Formats: sequence, C-alpha cells, structure tokens
Amino acid sequence: MRRRRLLALLCSSACLVSACGVLSRDGGGRHTVTVWLMKGSVSDDFLRRFTEDFERTHGDLRLDIRIQDWTGIGPKVQAALRADSRSGGPDVIEVGNTQVAQYVKGGRLTNLTLESMRDWGMDDWLPGLAEPGLDNSAQYGIPWYAANRVVIYRKDLFEEAGISSPPRTRAEWVAATEKLDSGGNQGIYLAGQDWYTLSGFVWDEGGDLAEQTGSAWKGTLDTPAALRGMDFYRQLQALGRGPVDADEEHPPQAGVFARGKVAQIVAVPGVAQSVVEQNPALKGKLGFFPVPGRTAARPGTVFTGGSDLVVPRNTGDRDGAVAVVAALTGAKWNTDLARTMNYVPNKTTLAGAVAGEEGVAAMAAGAAHGRATPNTELWAAVEADNPIKAYMTKVLSGADPATAARRASQRITEQLAPE
Repeated sequence: MRRRRLLALLCSSACLVSACGVLSRDGGGRHTVTVWLMKGSVSDDFLRRFTEDFERTHGDLRLDIRIQDWTGIGPKVQAALRADSRSGGPDVIEVGNTQVAQYVKGGRLTNLTLESMRDWGMDDWLPGLAEPGLDNSAQYGIPWYAANRVVIYRKDLFEEAGISSPPRTRAEWVAATEKLDSGGNQGIYLAGQDWYTLSGFVWDEGGDLAEQTGSAWKGTLDTPAALRGMDFYRQLQALGRGPVDADEEHPPQAGVFARGKVAQIVAVPGVAQSVVEQNPALKGKLGFFPVPGRTAARPGTVFTGGSDLVVPRNTGDRDGAVAVVAALTGAKWNTDLARTMNYVPNKTTLAGAVAGEEGVAAMAAGAAHGRATPNTELWAAVEADNPIKAYMTKVLSGADPATAARRASQRITEQLAPE
C-alpha cells in the first residue's frame, strides 16, 4: 500500500512537471541527445546496432555518443554537472556504480524514481548496482551492467585430486583446497590484501566495512560478524603461498596462475584469457564457479562492480535522455550488451541470457547476491589510503585480529568524517 501511494504521488508530480513543459533542445524536428559512455564498456559494433535501432524507433531523436576515458573522468563529470543547461553538455552519462554518491551531492542529478518504479522493473535489479544509485529513497543511478569475481580453477588439477564437481559451500571449498594444496601446487593463490574478496566474506557473515547511523559513518571491521569473515579469509589464504603484504595486482595474479602451479584464483572471468595468453598449454583446462556461500542454498556474496546510467539535472532534453536510458537498460539491448561484452545483465531475471557462457553464468549467480562498497562519496578517501589492506596484513602476520580490526575501524571512521 505504501509503495502504491508513493507511486501515485510521483505520478502526480510528474504531471505537474509536464504541465510546465520540458522543451527539446532544438525546439522541433529531430534533435540530438548527447551520451557519454566509458572507453571499453561497449564495442563499436554494439554502438552501431544500438544507434541505428534507436534512431529508427525514435524518429525525433538523434544520438551523439561520445566515448570518455576513465582517467580524469571525475572532474570532467563534475564540471559537466555544474555547467549551464545551454552549454551542449551530456544528457546521459555512464558512471561507475560506486561513483553515483559523489555526483548526487549538490542536487545535480535527475531523480528517476518514478520511471524506475513504474516502467523499469526496479524490483529485479541487481542490488550491487541499484543500491549505490539510491540516495534518500530516490533513484538517481540506473543499473546498466555488472561484473564480479568468481573462482577460476584448473579442471585437470581438480580431477587429479579426485574432486568431481566444484564446491558449493565454504566447508566444501576449504576441504577441496586442502586436497589441492599438495605436490608442489598451491591449493589457491590468494594475495593477503585482496580486500574486495574479504568484503564478500564479511557480508556473508552479516557484517559490513562501515555502517551509517543518522548522518555519521563508522568503521565496523571489529564487529563479531566482520571478524568471522576475516577468519575465513585467513583459513583460505593459508592454503597457498600468496604474499600477505600485497594485493592481487602485485604481482598480477594472472601471471602467477599461468605458471602452472596454482589450482584456483578469485578473479573476474576475463582474467582467464590473460592466463591462457601467457600459458597456451592451459587452454581448455580452466573452469569457473561462483564463490561458494555458507550453505549450498545460495552462492557467496561478492563485490559487484559495473556501471549505472545517470541523467544530469541540467539536461536540455529530459524526455530524450530518459528514452535513451530506457533503451540501454531495457531487456532487448541489455541482454545484447551482456552477450556481446560478457557482462552480467542488470536484472536477476535476465541471467538466462548468459547461461551459455560458463564464466559469465558463474558471475551472474554471484551478482544476484552482490553488494557494493558503503554508499558515501567519502569512501574514495578510504580506498586512497586503505586501512583494510594494512589490517589484513597484520592479521595474516599473526597479530590479534580484534585489536587490529578495532584500529582499522577507527581509521575508517576518521576517513568518513566530513571535514
């Protein structure tokens, strides 16, 4: 009932906005909608097919799609959001799902709650994309595509160890990894500072990295649930020779895996391609499964990366921008994008579209229970000088977990405090 009342109120508000009139940029005839998409997010062929279809079905609109580099995109987007509406800036912008919070600040994004509830099926969105796009019960970021970590494993080493099928629970995973950690092979290569993987274990236990009370944020690595997540990470990490004082990129874990003495890594499926390029002998020997959960009923929680689409409040063509967002995030083109780029679609109900690709199917299973980092624009400060990494190294080096977690939580609280 409450949801229906909110929807009715939003519809009434939309009618009032419509009555005021939202003028197209060119005043009549076919006019242009400018879209900023990020480099590497889509293929040239996808863009061609989407543009042709969109302009054919929207006779009054023309698309001007401009590809942007991730490097330096933050200040560029902020400048576009502050610009005059007549400056010819973007009408739709692709942003990283965890970046939405920093762009919402100052009221510079369009509230798309009405369209999300009425037209776009928001109840089926992946939580790791939808939640970062939400601010004070208003939806600003619209989920577009996702990617997340899975377990990439050596099928031949599993077979040699007598493991007939991938593990589905944490207990099965540890037992299998113990078998694999023998004969000169590492059961798993897990770097000591892979905090994204740790986050999933913490969430699975019911904990979090930080929590909000009122307007204040507090680090929560020292809660019993978060400590249980770290303890499981410690058990798993010990079944290999990953460095305790480095993350998964130092050295790049794909290169370590390619040397042929590692049974498993936790990574996005695309890493497998790099592994095979470095060691062609592993072609056909790699498989994928979702990060196991506490029970077989569902996979483990994982950090979900990906992109949302936002509409600047200073757009000169709200209707045109909404039409583009609706098309890109709708079932037709969202599943096309997922198949083309090996992404996870934006809805759990669309997971079947990638069921034929083993790595992407494993991602989709995990993404259904995915999460994102704490939804605050200040989280970037935590990642810039990351106390979670230092905390993990201390625990893996033998320090008291509770003491180390308390100090790391205090540091997170300080970093999330407004100046």
